[in-house]
Amino acid sequence: MIFQIHITDTFECTLERAFKTPMLCDVSKVHTGLGVMPRVTHCTEDENWGKPGGTKRVFVAKSLTQKGGEASMDKVIERVENDHWVIEVSEFKAWMLGFHKFTGIWKTSEVSPGKIRIDYTYQLHNNIIIFYPLSWLFAHVFWKKYMWQVMNNIKELVRKEEPYLYS
Repeated sequence: MIFQIHITDTFECTLERAFKTPMLCDVSKVHTGLGVMPRVTHCTEDENWGKPGGTKRVFVAKSLTQKGGEASMDKVIERVENDHWVIEVSEFKAWMLGFHKFTGIWKTSEVSPGKIRIDYTYQLHNNIIIFYPLSWLFAHVFWKKYMWQVMNNIKELVRKEEPYLYS
């Protein structure tokens, strides 16, 4: 089963900045942790990150649910310049309520010059039926709240014109 969560916001910046910041900036400033969700500390094997097919290994701090260290593999599935990204998070190193991958979609649309609509969607894939009720609750309560935190962190990086780490 796929649990889909979607949020929307508006950024005041260029289309390019709204498109590039979430994927090409320092991910440790984007995924800062929340409750059981550990903060990202760094990535490795990221030489091709930002390009379709590019991957990176993501490492996290210790938390209630993770011992710290390597957490997952991120992969760029699709990049359509100044329009959208599709990424996949998989190869989880800790048990994730039966989830086996997440698919993230970051869509940008220019509403007017300097005003960009962001459509941020996550699909959480779970194939263990017994966990569906708990997975639904996790997705619609916790993950949605976490997505808002991530969106606000990205908005702050946009505001500060944070430099890109990748191209």
